[in-house]
Amino acid sequence: MAKSLKTDVVVVGAGAAGLMCAAQAGYRGRSVLVLDHANKPGKKILMSGGGRCNFTNLVVEPRHYLSANPHFCKSALARYKPQDFIELVERHGVPYHEKTKGQLFCDNKASDILNLLLTECEWAGATVKVNCGIDSVKKTGEGFVLQTAEGEVQCASLVVATGGLSIPTLGATGWGFQIAEQFGHHCLPRWASLVPFTFSDRWQPVFAELSGLSVDVQVTCNGTRFHDPLLFTHRGLSGPAMLQISNYWQLGDALTLDFLPGQSVEALIKDWQQAGVKAELKNQLASLLPKRFVQQWLDHTGVNKPVHQLTVSDVESLADALHRFQVTPSGTEGYRTAEVTLGGIDTREVSSKTFESNKVQGLYFIGEVLDVTGWLGGYNFQWAWASGFCAGQFA
Repeated sequence: MAKSLKTDVVVVGAGAAGLMCAAQAGYRGRSVLVLDHANKPGKKILMSGGGRCNFTNLVVEPRHYLSANPHFCKSALARYKPQDFIELVERHGVPYHEKTKGQLFCDNKASDILNLLLTECEWAGATVKVNCGIDSVKKTGEGFVLQTAEGEVQCASLVVATGGLSIPTLGATGWGFQIAEQFGHHCLPRWASLVPFTFSDRWQPVFAELSGLSVDVQVTCNGTRFHDPLLFTHRGLSGPAMLQISNYWQLGDALTLDFLPGQSVEALIKDWQQAGVKAELKNQLASLLPKRFVQQWLDHTGVNKPVHQLTVSDVESLADALHRFQVTPSGTEGYRTAEVTLGGIDTREVSSKTFESNKVQGLYFIGEVLDVTGWLGGYNFQWAWASGFCAGQFA
């Protein structure tokens, strides 16, 4: 990079939203430079979805997003739909499949999506520069002046697409929030989101004993519920069900777990007893739940006897343990493993049409840095595509 460079648009952050925006702005004939302090672009894309990138969902609605300003996301999601990104994926010949609940994944590797975005940037004439930290940003009459690791950059439009605080090992920092505050924006409190829970009470060793085991559950917290797999870990509870509900959990809240969603253990036992079943309860339940889980659960409920010997009180205890199990996490794994960041830049100070700051002309915010957080299942990527696309039409 030259010691002093002029360009129409600087996008800070070579992730999903930033690369999408850069390509769109480039196709409009704007000169675009993408800067990232990391050593390569799209690191979070590459590790997402177990390395296969859950790049969108067939059904995306505003209800799939959390924000202090819930109407903000509607415009962008309506203007750039999942089908629009699917068409882009198909145009680049990227093979994909639906896994579950409308979630679309690459057949091969997440690098297919990153390569698609980098190709789009190349076709649009946008330049991507990595290993380039930014020391300062100043507003001028014509736009902005950035002091970078490789010299001064002047631009008319500055797009902040730096993501949240999740997974600092991939280079996540609070830079975007700092810039927002520098220019008078209000940032809402931030939490690790879509994140596993940790425990420090008597249940931690029980969960650790079951580490690696997955069970289908319905989890409820603060009036919201999800029906998804749960994964026991050495430190607590993970898996899609736990990641989903973490968006709705706050310290001190209990989780209510139903290990037999859609079934009734009372009705099952009644049927077994009427049929004259003499088998041990653990053997009967092992046809419905993993054997290792059943053994642990019965040991801790104290209800471990043949089916025909179960009393009304035993059945009630069992129903509580299997359908209404309550447990209070001591915390979460935090940003270290969180998929996204809840909270962020207050969207009431940003245009829902252009993503331009209402306070500073030429300053744009897109993607995860904003106070818009999607459910697990491709929703956060769709927000990146939609917000990046929309901002790219104006920046």
